[in-house]
Amino acid sequence: MRELINITRDKMTAAVLYGKRDVRIEQIPIPRPENGEVLVRIKAALTCGTDLKVYRQGFHARMIVPPSVFGHELAGVIEEVGPNVDSFTPGMRVVAANSAPCNNCFFCQRQLANLCQDLQFINGAYAEFIKIPERVVRQNLLILPENVSFTEAAAVEPLACVLRGIEEIGISEGDTVVVIGMGPIGLMFVQQLKSIGATVIAAGNRPNQLALSAKLGADHVVDSTHTNVVERVRNFTDARRGADVVIEAVGSKETWQQAMGMVRRGGTINLFGGCPSGTQIPLDSTLIHYSEITIKATFHHTPRHIREALEAIRLGHVRPRTLITGEESLASLSNVLERLINRNGDLKIAIIP
Repeated sequence: MRELINITRDKMTAAVLYGKRDVRIEQIPIPRPENGEVLVRIKAALTCGTDLKVYRQGFHARMIVPPSVFGHELAGVIEEVGPNVDSFTPGMRVVAANSAPCNNCFFCQRQLANLCQDLQFINGAYAEFIKIPERVVRQNLLILPENVSFTEAAAVEPLACVLRGIEEIGISEGDTVVVIGMGPIGLMFVQQLKSIGATVIAAGNRPNQLALSAKLGADHVVDSTHTNVVERVRNFTDARRGADVVIEAVGSKETWQQAMGMVRRGGTINLFGGCPSGTQIPLDSTLIHYSEITIKATFHHTPRHIREALEAIRLGHVRPRTLITGEESLASLSNVLERLINRNGDLKIAIIP
């Protein structure tokens, strides 16, 4: 039976970030949609590495100034629509991306909407309701296929980043690809790479995540805690020449440098994982030049990749449920984030308001 669409109260429960490791569950006003906007009743929100970073440091330079409701991976049901919203009606099951580009700036005009100079971000997934601004409604609010659940749909945003990362480095069927880092992003890479016919070498430092990568299709797994991890990876490549592509999905000085040793001559490295601000990493210029190694970095997503991510989930190419290790209530959010910081083995937790 469909829930009542009309809201009969003024307050909602939300998790408000006040500073470093300071999240409080509060009653705050329910936002009301204005022109072109939509109010969504959140059915599932997923934890994310970015959320952990925000929780640890107490802010995000581009997205969050405390006090603020945070969280950005969500799916739910449209509760209310503002004036001039024609494509959506109350009761629709939807997923919203966490941003939308302006489509007018230098980068948008060059098909780099992910680098938009006026990229509009939204946060507030850890709450009962969220107001989706007009620009996101227009570009990045999608109706869910019947076979996609709310928890699966909430993974669309990180998967869109993964799809763009694969597209930008031009991986083809038969390529050998190393993925460093078997967190949720790395495991999404494994699933999508296998769906396009790549040979995947998974490198990580947690036995449970390496075991899961093998279940999800990785052809070889390598424990990166070993001192000779680079040689172990190369042993799984033809003639030990190295991989066609290496995707670094950790964001550390050590793994960026390891990637350099794992790629073959003429190969490509995608530095997908962002290092802490100010990190300086020495690179072997002779190796890069004489081996013609291409180094790329990919960040964020575009509206097209959001749509492709939802389709990949619908088709089963990527199965987000394999990465969701539990469900918790909104009231438990602080405890969940502390568990994730302490690396207790969880991957993504579904927060159910």
